Amino acid sequence: MMRLRPELTYARKLFLLATLPLILSVAAIAAVVAHQSNSMSDREIAELEEQILTAKRQELQNYLQLARNSITADYSPAPPDDEAAKLKVTQTLAAMTYGTEGYFFVYEYDGTNLVAPRQTDLITRNWAGLTDSEGTPVVDELIRLARQGGGYHEFLWPKPSTNEEAQMISYVIGLQDWQWAIGTGVFIDDVLRSVAAARAEVQTRVHRTFAYIGAITMAAVLLVFMSGVTITIRERRLADAKLKDLTQRIFDTQEEERGRVARELHDGISQILVGVRYAMELARRQLKAGDPKAPASLDRSFDMLGGALTEVRRISRDLRPGVLDDLGLGPALQALAEEFEKRTGIKTELETVVFRNRLDEEARIALFRIAQEALTNIERHAGATEVSIELAGHRTGATLLICDNGRGFDISARGMAGHGIGLRNMAERMEQLDGTLKITQRSPGTSIDATVPLKHILPPAGSNRPRSEIGNAR
Repeated sequence: MMRLRPELTYARKLFLLATLPLILSVAAIAAVVAHQSNSMSDREIAELEEQILTAKRQELQNYLQLARNSITADYSPAPPDDEAAKLKVTQTLAAMTYGTEGYFFVYEYDGTNLVAPRQTDLITRNWAGLTDSEGTPVVDELIRLARQGGGYHEFLWPKPSTNEEAQMISYVIGLQDWQWAIGTGVFIDDVLRSVAAARAEVQTRVHRTFAYIGAITMAAVLLVFMSGVTITIRERRLADAKLKDLTQRIFDTQEEERGRVARELHDGISQILVGVRYAMELARRQLKAGDPKAPASLDRSFDMLGGALTEVRRISRDLRPGVLDDLGLGPALQALAEEFEKRTGIKTELETVVFRNRLDEEARIALFRIAQEALTNIERHAGATEVSIELAGHRTGATLLICDNGRGFDISARGMAGHGIGLRNMAERMEQLDGTLKITQRSPGTSIDATVPLKHILPPAGSNRPRSEIGNAR
């Protein structure tokens, strides 16, 4: 089963050529903006989180310093076995609560809890080996830090207000004489929520930026599309108008050529054939009557038939001269110039070289038709007495130059389109060959310069030389 691929028309190619770089560049810009925004936001959020946690840690140190100052009077002078001093210290620490969640805790180095004012179920029980829901050691790590003098520890711990686990930062110091670990902690779930909210806000801004970029891109693509549609419609209308004008000119040219052939058939061959008919009718009557003039009448009719044949050959040669295909452009122009001089009495000179059919068929036909049209215009309008035709090859192609000494006309006044169909046909023939046509007013007369590019000159038979080396035809 065959699959039909959508054809890429010129308009579609132009649209893709205009939109793809735009879309790719916008996508690259959006990716860079997103990457930079995410990197910057992550950096800023990390810095914000670190600043908040640093402030929290400093706050814990301050709290614990206050607790240490409050028990110094009882702890410093007491020996390790002074149970009364220990009881007084535990009572003092148990009474020191702050905020809605803050309190101080005390563990002996063996893991027994001595102070937990907001979670009294922990008191007097040994919690060595206790871990949070994620497996992080709690009591053992606090005691280890206390033995080393103090430090921070993060773990999950039930909040007294909700009895649900939340992230907690604790700071602990050790009372080495009594083998106690004293510490306090602060829940940072509000900090994490603030950081998460900040990160979500940044993501929202990034998404909003993407939406803006996408909207701008779509607007730009839509603008390009509408511009392309407008240009396409305008160009199509112009093309339709040009096609209509060209079609009309083709019809006019066909009708003009048909009219010329019809006039020549009627005025030339038709009259000759009528004369032949009458001459042969006369010869038949003379033969029946035994008139000795009958052979002369037959000879005259044969002569007239010969003239008709000559006229048919002339018309055929005007329509498509066989010498153009057989011998090339030079001999065809020579025959055209001789016939033109004989018919009009205008002195016509041709200067050329033997091209040996080195011009391709399109170039030969175009230059011959231009010569025909130019001589026709000279005969009808120029009032010239002399015409010169030059055909030469050169390094950039081949040039046909036709000059006359007639009255001339100003081509710049109305341009090529303002004159007859003949001049437009000449210009269009050159455009089809990527050549040039220059019509210049001289004093007196006019010159027509038709040049075809080098690509229309064929290399000599058996030659492998590039065309750039065979440009000069002389």
